[in-house]
Amino acid sequence: MNYLPYILKKENYKKIKFKISKTQHLLIKAKINGVKGNFILDTGASNSCVGFESIGLFQLTANDSKTKASGAGATGMLTQTSVGNKLQLGDWKFREFDLVIFDLSHVNEALIAYKAKPVHGIIGADILMQGKGIIDYYNHCLYLRK
Repeated sequence: MNYLPYILKKENYKKIKFKISKTQHLLIKAKINGVKGNFILDTGASNSCVGFESIGLFQLTANDSKTKASGAGATGMLTQTSVGNKLQLGDWKFREFDLVIFDLSHVNEALIAYKAKPVHGIIGADILMQGKGIIDYYNHCLYLRK
């Protein structure tokens, strides 16, 4: 594992640190449209998302969507979308970033029940695939390729 950072740097990967929460979730800081937020890094989430309450914070333009969201503990949730946003994780940047917007209150209620901090949203597999993501669980790092 000592060579992994060296090899990935040579392959134009950017290193982004994450933390492990009390609930064993991977917590990562991100900027959406230049605004900082706290997110769960979730390999099982197909799309990155934020809660309805964060539309103003991240300066999102919300569009109606017919798609229903499902997640741990909830199904059939109404969604909106926001297209053409800017995402930054550490030094890694992605323009034209699309988001799903839905009610994250059930996620944050569960986190708060375990005395963990609430999050603004989830960074999902869409970003991991876009950046050819590699997760180093041992060293608490995500690597994304430019």
